[in-house]
Formats: sequence, C-alpha cells, structure tokens
Amino acid sequence: MISGFGQQALVSIMSHLIFIAITFWALQALHFERLLKGNHVFQARLLYVLLTIAIGSTVSNFFLDYLLWSQQLPLILQQVFFLI
Repeated sequence: MISGFGQQALVSIMSHLIFIAITFWALQALHFERLLKGNHVFQARLLYVLLTIAIGSTVSNFFLDYLLWSQQLPLILQQVFFLI
C-alpha cells in the first residue's frame, strides 16, 4: 500500500517536471518583449517562470486526472456488470 503512494508521488513529480519543461520550451516561441515595458528584465523573467509553472502544472494535473480516471473506469464497469 505504501509503495503505491510512493509510485504515485514519483509519477506526479515526474509529470509536473516534464510538462513544465515542455511548457517552457513552447513559450519560447512567443515574443514577450513586445508586451512588456523596457528595463523590466527581472519582472519579465519572473512572469515567464510563473506562467510556465502555472500552465505546466495545469496540464500535468489534467494528465494525472485522466490517468487516474482511466485506471478507475474498469472498476466502475465491474460494479455495473456485477449488479446485473
């Protein structure tokens, strides 16, 4: 039981890191310089990092929820067919 929690934690951490890295890579295609004021380099970098974390963790949570639901779906179908 405890090893299952450890595996789930490892999958969650890896998923978040992977999706944050993918989001960081994808956001590099945008030109944020046009939207930001000049001489605000630190604020622009902080916004970039926060935006990357927000989008990456949201996508990762969606992926993890979808994975959990797909694992629980056979259990629901077993209960439905068991009642029939």
